[in-house]
Amino acid sequence: MKQKLYATLDAAVEGIPDGARIMFGGFGGSGCPNNLIEALVRRGSKNLTAISNNCGTREGELSPLFKHGQIRHVITAFPGPHSYYFQERHAKGEVTIELVPQGILCERMRAAAAGLLGFYTTVGVATEVAEGKEERVLDGQRCILEMPIHADYAFIKADKSDELGNLTYRLSARNFNPVMATAATTTIAEVEEVLPVGAIDPEHVITPAIFVHRVVVAKGIRYAA
Repeated sequence: MKQKLYATLDAAVEGIPDGARIMFGGFGGSGCPNNLIEALVRRGSKNLTAISNNCGTREGELSPLFKHGQIRHVITAFPGPHSYYFQERHAKGEVTIELVPQGILCERMRAAAAGLLGFYTTVGVATEVAEGKEERVLDGQRCILEMPIHADYAFIKADKSDELGNLTYRLSARNFNPVMATAATTTIAEVEEVLPVGAIDPEHVITPAIFVHRVVVAKGIRYAA
């Protein structure tokens, strides 16, 4: 069995190339893999496509990656009023953005995980969201075709893992993390604690180990203010 436990954050992000597509879990500060993000800053990977609910808050979440010019494109639902580094890069034309309604963002990732090739929805019809997308009338309603969102990597924040990579989450940190873990080729989880196999009640496992490829302990997570 392949070893999933990594001794350091820098080792956990080793090999992430320029141009990678990366999903970042979290809803604002809750459940954001801040330590993995900071390790990616140290690694220096460039021209990244980031898939995230927002674009950072002040100095937290995705902000360090925008600050260092590592993200060239972002797929997001809500950039956020305090995403200062994103706003600065976007104003200079250094970052492009695709805005996606929040529920559709989740569903597009879920579609990727399920192997679906797309789905029709009424959300966004006759708005800028629909530009360039196929439209059909289904059951008397105008719908647009949305395509799945895949990623090379998912950076997620979980509470506990066992040695196999089965994950639990703490309260609202569950948010985008579980669906992102299923939609990426390689899922990297920073966790508060690693337990022996069998120590986590199977009924409490939210993300099964089959979706998790790297696990690193990162205590003292810094959340954005």
